[in-house]
Parts: sequence; structure tokens; C-alpha cells
Amino acid sequence: MMGSRQTAQGALFYKFSIEDHVPADHLVRKLDRFLDLSEIRSFLAPFYSHRGRPSIDPELMIRMLLLGYCFGIRSERRLCEEVHLNLAYRWFL
Repeated sequence: MMGSRQTAQGALFYKFSIEDHVPADHLVRKLDRFLDLSEIRSFLAPFYSHRGRPSIDPELMIRMLLLGYCFGIRSERRLCEEVHLNLAYRWFL
């Protein structure tokens, strides 16, 4: 037999916004404010092949390398781990 509901249905769900978890004074927000990579895809398009596996987004690569330089992460493997764990890095990417 099913018992009666003890709590409101809304208590089972929660709202999460990554914007709320990255501080306003964090370095990645300052970088993002001045970084404009909107034209990088069109600039690099002739260098990418249309055959084979899809390539990594050039804007994502440049942003990841910039994170590595700014935060002293020298290993690409370590950079991938940091991006996996750090919400601010994910917000920036």
C-alpha cells in the first residue's frame, strides 16, 4: 500500500545554475569579458578536413590552453581533469 506524501513535490527537485556558482571577481569572468573568439571558426575553417572524425572546436581548444597558461597547468591530461572538476573552468569553456 502506498503511503501519503509527507513533503511537497517541489522538494524532490532542485534548481542549479552554474552562473550562481562562479564568483563575479573570478579570473575566468574577467578573461571572458575581454576575450572574443567569435571569428576563429571561420578563420580556421580552411585548415579542417571535411572527412574523417569531427575535430575539436577551435574556440574550445584555445580557451582550454588559455586556462592552462593562466593557472599554471602544464599537462594537457591534468588540464582535462581540472576542467572536469572545476565549475568555473566549465563556465568559461
